[in-house]
Amino acid sequence: MKTISVPIQARLLNDLLREAMREEVLLETVSGQRFMLVSMEGWQAFETDENGDITENEELMAHLASRRSMGQRISLSEVRKQLGI
Repeated sequence: MKTISVPIQARLLNDLLREAMREEVLLETVSGQRFMLVSMEGWQAFETDENGDITENEELMAHLASRRSMGQRISLSEVRKQLGI
């Protein structure tokens, strides 16, 4: 992943970043390609073993279990409907 510093003079981009602090922003090109702009504040990463086996990561499994019990679930078909795909 590449990190790019946004200069203060880039007003439009800074406006978009402020919007993304409030809620996720879906950017779409004229050709229809989509990009998600989302704040990574509070984002948490988890490591996997060399085989990519996440089930051995107790911290990740506890995190997933806590997320599973939070609020309402949304089906994949509903997500697609909301995104228009």
